[in-house]
Amino acid sequence: MISYLFNLIFYQPILNLLVLTYNIIPIKDMGLVIIILTIIFKLILYPFSQKTIEAQKKLKYLQPKIDAIKEKYKNEKEKQALEMMNIYKENKINPFSSCLPLLIQIPFLIAVYRVFNTGLTSENLFGIYSFIFNPGHLNTLAFGIIDLAKPQWMLAVIAGVAQFWQSKMMIAKRPEIKNKDSEDEDMAAIMSKQMLYMMPIITIVIGFNLPSGLVFYWLLITIFTGLQQLLVMKKPEKQEKSN
Repeated sequence: MISYLFNLIFYQPILNLLVLTYNIIPIKDMGLVIIILTIIFKLILYPFSQKTIEAQKKLKYLQPKIDAIKEKYKNEKEKQALEMMNIYKENKINPFSSCLPLLIQIPFLIAVYRVFNTGLTSENLFGIYSFIFNPGHLNTLAFGIIDLAKPQWMLAVIAGVAQFWQSKMMIAKRPEIKNKDSEDEDMAAIMSKQMLYMMPIITIVIGFNLPSGLVFYWLLITIFTGLQQLLVMKKPEKQEKSN
């Protein structure tokens, strides 16, 4: 039942949008199709990603205050938690607000993965609506040189670099550890730094084995999200508070 609903709500509409776009554009170039679809998907998910980025920005600028509270009340966990809640309340921040939009996007991203994985590698297309012409097979060549149905290590590397750029933008600068007692308080910072390097590596390793159409899509999403982050980060504080 869950699988049927997932296919009905997510997979089939995205698959049909892919085929429809392929049918409409005069040049049957899968690279161009993926660029168009990525823009459409990004616009659909824009409100969710915008909330995530704005929450991350606020937390980034509050990080020095959060670190100061952790240091001041390192031996009083209850007082530390209370002060943390107060600072979140004063700045109208829900520390978990950045997680919900990401959770909402997960089914959508899984559907996109399945569509590109099956649509670019299958000799026959199934699940096409009756009112949409089924070409039977998609030309997976992009820009006349890249076969997006096959892994391309260069795209995987570029996607990993883009992932690093996009992630590093949201990492807050933290004060240096001055004593051994404060080392535990900086465990979150250490994990964040590890993820900063691990995620690009994971992207590259996985990308080496996936159809490059998926990697190209992820690269475009990463670039668009990074540009969106730049706009949010450059947005004046006074303008944000007035919204």
